[in-house]
Amino acid sequence: MTRIAAVHGALPPHRHTQREVTDMVARTCLPPGADRRVLDRLHENARVRTRHTVLPLDGYLDLDGFGTSNDVYIRSAVDLGAQAVRGALRAAGLRPTDVDLLMFTSVTGIAAPSVDARLVTRLGMRSDVKRLPVFGLGCVAGAAGTARLHDYLLGRPDDVAVLLSVELCSLTFQRHDASPANLVATALFGDGAAALVALGGRRAVSGPEIVATRSRMYPDTEHVMGWDVGSTGFRVVLDPAVPDVVRQYLADDVREFLDEHGLKPKDVAHWVCHPGGPKVLETVTEVLDLPDGALDVTWRSLADVGNLSSSSVLHVLRDTIEQRRPEPGTPGLLLAMGPGFCCELVLLRW
Repeated sequence: MTRIAAVHGALPPHRHTQREVTDMVARTCLPPGADRRVLDRLHENARVRTRHTVLPLDGYLDLDGFGTSNDVYIRSAVDLGAQAVRGALRAAGLRPTDVDLLMFTSVTGIAAPSVDARLVTRLGMRSDVKRLPVFGLGCVAGAAGTARLHDYLLGRPDDVAVLLSVELCSLTFQRHDASPANLVATALFGDGAAALVALGGRRAVSGPEIVATRSRMYPDTEHVMGWDVGSTGFRVVLDPAVPDVVRQYLADDVREFLDEHGLKPKDVAHWVCHPGGPKVLETVTEVLDLPDGALDVTWRSLADVGNLSSSSVLHVLRDTIEQRRPEPGTPGLLLAMGPGFCCELVLLRW
């Protein structure tokens, strides 16, 4: 079976309190003289204390269009991605030349050559390394990417595979846009990266074992989450109905998936859940009837760094491994949701 040898998170250097970000959004998104009480309430209720960004807050005033923002994305994604991959390989006791597959996922910028291509020479990887850049999965990609590494390693049990996620959400915030979706996005999302190293079953390594995975698409939900792409870049689509979709589908999917492996939700020792936001986390807790504290690591990640899109669930996985120190042999469930609307489940055995 596939084992996760290491997970390493990386954050950009500029760290801000939620109040500092709120004040910046008020200056750049609201009309002059506008009442900011709705904005303040949204940001206060997001349960985010601090976030990191690739630029100092006043640097966002100089971004005069999608091209400028995307240039910043490419430079910063390569730098932050290199930091994340180096840290993960170091923690796994591996070298860049050991990597057979590098999967890269992001939904907050575009590049051709892709970010993974730009990293091969910079990191000193082999010229025959397989690469797979993935765009469009959004918040679900940390879980979906982990699942796809597992699929690959089942067929190549001697290989080493790396998943890299870089999300620079702050570069997608829309100036002069006071829409509820944009204000909610500015309340929740931060910048960050994470890399996960997975090894095939023939390689001896300690770490969580991937037992099984499950992908699920939900009908007629394409409008719930995503981007409207225009001259100013990626304008967020974020429907208030997201918690309702979670409430309608998630519990049955999780229970059915666990039942196939002789488990029930109460048997799961550790829940590694993407921090989609307070309403989503409250709904997940409710529909799965989770005990108090089951999502504490997720809530703490949301408070400390915000929602990092696809990178977030990997940060939560790292924190679970380091802070909770799960007992060997106990089951865990990694889960995330994203545009489609869809869900990805990864059953772990510590």
